[in-house]
Amino acid sequence: MKNMWFLMLSVVVAALLIGAFFFVNSAPTVHAVASTKLETLSLSENEWKERLTADQFEVLRQEGTERAGSSALNKENRAGTFVCAGCDLELFRSQDKFESGTGWPSFYDVIKGHVETKRDFAMILPRTEYHCARCGGHQGHVFDDGPPPTHLRYCNNGVALKFIPDKE
Repeated sequence: MKNMWFLMLSVVVAALLIGAFFFVNSAPTVHAVASTKLETLSLSENEWKERLTADQFEVLRQEGTERAGSSALNKENRAGTFVCAGCDLELFRSQDKFESGTGWPSFYDVIKGHVETKRDFAMILPRTEYHCARCGGHQGHVFDDGPPPTHLRYCNNGVALKFIPDKE
């Protein structure tokens, strides 16, 4: 009886390891291009709390996620630029925004060198998290189910962004 349980446990562990291997190796390939002139912004926790709203602090500094459909930026369709709410670094151009149906502002491309990525295991299965290259503020996660030409979907927390309309 003990041998049977050991065998079953071994099979389950092996299946989990094989599954994890495929999930890790199937994540979107995102290449961040480093900017040579980008200075980083480093503030204390209290300075961030003074600078940000409570919701912005939770998302940008504690890697939280806002409720789907809660951001006014979902419906923002004017020409302009989406910037980091923490430090005003330009992250996305409006022409790269698309409606993903997820309830979060989504983009298929970023301004090169302005975001960095890392692996995130918060939901057990690995995801690719991206953050502002200047202040390190958490923006969201990138997936490989977006439209051409990149086939990427940068799924962003609206509270982590500000929209700056183009001047007419």
